[in-house]
Amino acid sequence: MSERADERSAEAERVARWRLLLGKNSGLDDAASLGGRERRMDAALEGLYRNDDETRRAGGLQQSAPNVARWLGEIREFFPRSVVQVMQKDAIDRLGLRQLLLEPEVLATVERDVHLLATLIALKDAVPAKAKAMARQIVGEVVRELMRRVGDATRQAVSGALRRSCRTNRPRHAEIDWHRTIRANLRHYQAEYGTIVPERRIGYGRKRSAVRTVILCIDQSGSMAQSVVYAGIFGAVLASMPSLATHVIAFDTRVVDLSDHLSDPVDLLFGVQLGGGTDIAPALALCATKVVRPRDTILVLISDLFDGGREAETIRTAHALVAAGVRVIVLLALDDNGRPAFSHSLASSLAAIGIPSFACTPDRFPDLMAAAIDGRDLGAWADAEGITTTPRGA
Repeated sequence: MSERADERSAEAERVARWRLLLGKNSGLDDAASLGGRERRMDAALEGLYRNDDETRRAGGLQQSAPNVARWLGEIREFFPRSVVQVMQKDAIDRLGLRQLLLEPEVLATVERDVHLLATLIALKDAVPAKAKAMARQIVGEVVRELMRRVGDATRQAVSGALRRSCRTNRPRHAEIDWHRTIRANLRHYQAEYGTIVPERRIGYGRKRSAVRTVILCIDQSGSMAQSVVYAGIFGAVLASMPSLATHVIAFDTRVVDLSDHLSDPVDLLFGVQLGGGTDIAPALALCATKVVRPRDTILVLISDLFDGGREAETIRTAHALVAAGVRVIVLLALDDNGRPAFSHSLASSLAAIGIPSFACTPDRFPDLMAAAIDGRDLGAWADAEGITTTPRGA
């Protein structure tokens, strides 16, 4: 008897799962297949994924901010966080919830993630006074979490690369790397004196100055929203390292220097204006003014390369930077997806002058910067990491 009950229970659960997956038009009997909690789950799914005609007739989730807040609370109760993030993004895209996200009661319940952060940045000028404090608080929370997630790995990878790039065999006394010097001269140990006579000294020859300049040139058009968020976070992390001189330039059809906001990544992100077109050449021209020592400069252009401006001028400006000795890299995306749509023609033109283009997920950005500082072949690095690049020399 117990085995039959278990079989019926397993069968009922299987039917309920199919009913939730297929929706109310599945032909399955709701009364027989769904329990009380499952009915609530079904209502939450129907509110988002019913067809457009049904959504218009029923008002969907657009009736009021409290309804959205209640729905957000329910999906967080029923589904794991990864699913909540997908549903939340779908709700923003499918049901036009951007304006309702500006209500404090909705902001208090929404899942904090990079998608929400990008949405709040895009809508910052429309945020009503009653929601501004809540919106800024949420941005701060997400920023702190992202800084925690990427900060230590970035500092560790970049610091190691800087140490390697700055070593010299003719250091001043105060600049000697004693650990590496001792290891390199162990064979010269003099037993009778109980000491090592160093034949070669290893040190940090440029320890006293910023040995690298990093310029992040960020396309702030609407298609680059997540990349802008991550680029701003990484810019703030890099700026916290005294051995780097870091600049952040954001552009659409205009160009703005956000470098003065690097000490506060929340201010930096609120200085971004997501949306608009893309004009790369003026942005690269401003970046060129930040170059002091070309061979010690890394310029990372973060853009999908859909250049609505002067593409030929973009190529000329980029070529001049490369010819001067600047290391230029194009990131077609800096987000969790890592598979962007982009202009293949401009990417190929840039590859022909020695500028690689590829997408990079945030967890790989620290290693990318380390490889760039080390002077490694970034094409080979990307191949080893399984990252697709534009053809080198195409």
